[in-house]
Formats: sequence, structure tokens, C-alpha cells
Amino acid sequence: MNRTPKTLLEAVTYFADPDRALAHFVTVRWPNGVACPRMGCGSASVQFIATRKLWRCKECKRQFTAKVGTIFEDSPISFCKWLPAIWLLANTKNGTSSYELGRALGVTQRTAWFMFHRIRLSMKTEAQTQLAGEVEADETFVGGVSRTSWKARSGFVKLEHGPATGKATVFGMVQRGAGKGKSRARAMVVPNHRATSLIPRIYENVKPGSTLYTDALRSYRQTDRDFIHELIDHSVAYVNGRVHTNTIENFWSCVKRTLHGTYIAVRPFHLDAYLDESVFRFNGREGVDADRFLSTLQGADGKRVTYAALTASHPRWRLRPGRAARAAARRAITQAEPIQRPSDRI
Repeated sequence: MNRTPKTLLEAVTYFADPDRALAHFVTVRWPNGVACPRMGCGSASVQFIATRKLWRCKECKRQFTAKVGTIFEDSPISFCKWLPAIWLLANTKNGTSSYELGRALGVTQRTAWFMFHRIRLSMKTEAQTQLAGEVEADETFVGGVSRTSWKARSGFVKLEHGPATGKATVFGMVQRGAGKGKSRARAMVVPNHRATSLIPRIYENVKPGSTLYTDALRSYRQTDRDFIHELIDHSVAYVNGRVHTNTIENFWSCVKRTLHGTYIAVRPFHLDAYLDESVFRFNGREGVDADRFLSTLQGADGKRVTYAALTASHPRWRLRPGRAARAAARRAITQAEPIQRPSDRI
């Protein structure tokens, strides 16, 4: 009978057996019996082929494994490595780096990075109800200090000022817990901290009529019509009774410890995935490790991301600034003046 381990040591030992690891995932994915995951089929009339660890659907006559239609699809990595990786990312407080996972599992850093992005996709909650009651909203900026040239430092060039210069803007909301209930957070990357970017997100995620607590940013003033809007000016005070944004600020501190301490340099186009990871752990912080592991494993069904999709929009995401341009220039010179003799290579 399958059981869920309670600690990391138990998880590594329990899932070391390939048959046991496979059976555990099959039980989580199909608690009522295996069914064909192919689109348009879904038949429960299937036959298991034990020698190949796959099933054959008697309706559509197609074969499938337990990985089809999940984040594990087309992955050569066995569940013996996948399940401990899920346990690590779901339960480490400040995240786990891909280099650390690569050393622990005996895979390359690129493979570990891709595994973690698949797991983050399973952590993302798609269908969500609107936040209600007392809700705190705030924005923050993620990224390093922008680098300036010697002309800018010497005063010949006027610099752009402001906390968002050279950084990505992240917007978040936290619903305060009522009674013994715990607060729940949501976070997302937005283009900027103007009202045109923040107000639509508030209306999408917060139920009208709720009490909204924000800082004194002018972008939030348009919420006065549909929300009970209370603001706190941080240049004067940080708390005025129940009017404060300390809960969302606490969530930002958790996010930035993860980004600055573990992941170091997160690309802006991948930032949403890292926010999903932080939101998942924050909302499940009162549970035990086994609960977070099981919740992540249950979210693996029906989701898939490929390595090409992660890097298609940014083919030069691994190159340092200027390196791609220099490589293109070298290729252009080589094409214009091809090497004719071996002596020309000296």
C-alpha cells in the first residue's frame, strides 16, 4: 500500500525503488483507477504492460505512460529523481539552486534548472477566487543596482532617478486571515507601478467592497470608489491601528531572501515562475512537508512546458551583454573574408 513519506530521508529511501515511485505517482494522479490521458478519449478500459511500464488504451488503441499529459512528459529522468526534487523545492524555505540539485541527483545544471521550472509550473494555482475582507496591496522592485558609465558618474549625463530604474516591478496582494485563518498571498510581474498597471490587477483579484490597505502611492487612489480604501504614509508612520502593510512587506522579505540569497540573478522573463514558487510556500507555510509535496505532485497533471518554450523568446538569455553582438560581428567578418589556406589560421 502506498504511503506518503514524512521527512526528506524517508522520501529518498522510499522513492529509491523505481516501481514504488511509479506506483505512488499513479495513485496520486489516478486515485479512482488509470484512465487514458489522450485528448478526446479518457477511457478507463486500459491494459498495463508490465515489461515496458506503460498502458495500452483499448478504445483509442494508443499507448501511454504515467508521464503523458503532465510536467514529466518526454523526460528521461525517472521518478526516483523527480519525486525527491519536488520534495526539495516544495519544502526548502529559501528555495534550492539548480547547481545544488544537479550535484545531489547526478544531473547537469541545465537539466536541474529545467526540472525546477517544470515543478514551479505545477505549483501555480490556475483557478482562484477573489480575495475579500481585509486585503493589503503593495508593489516592490526586483533587480540589482543599475550600472552607469563614467560620464554619468562624472555628471555629464543626467541619470534616471527612482527605485524602479533598471528593475522589474512586482505587484502583490495579501488577504489577512480571519480568526485562526492564515493570510494568503498573490504576486505577479507588472510593466510598471502606474495606475494603468496596478488598478486592473486589483479589480481582477480583490472583491469590490473589501477593505484595501495600501501605502501613499498615488496610483492606488482610484480604488476609493469600489473599495474601503485606507492608506498609510510611510514617511509619517508605519502602523495606524489596523491600517498598515506589514503583512505584504513580510511576504516581500521572504521573496527577496529567496531571489537574492539562492537564485542570485533571475531573468525578468522568468520572474513570474519564481513568484509562483514563493507564493506556494507562503500560502502553505502552516502545513507539514508531506502536505506541500502532495499538493505539488497533484498539480503536475494537465500542465506541460518545454525547454524550447522557456527559451524561445529569449535565444540569447545565457549570453553576457555584448557577447552576442561580438559573436555576430566575427561571423560576418568570416563570411566576408573566408579562410583560404591553413597558414591563414596562424
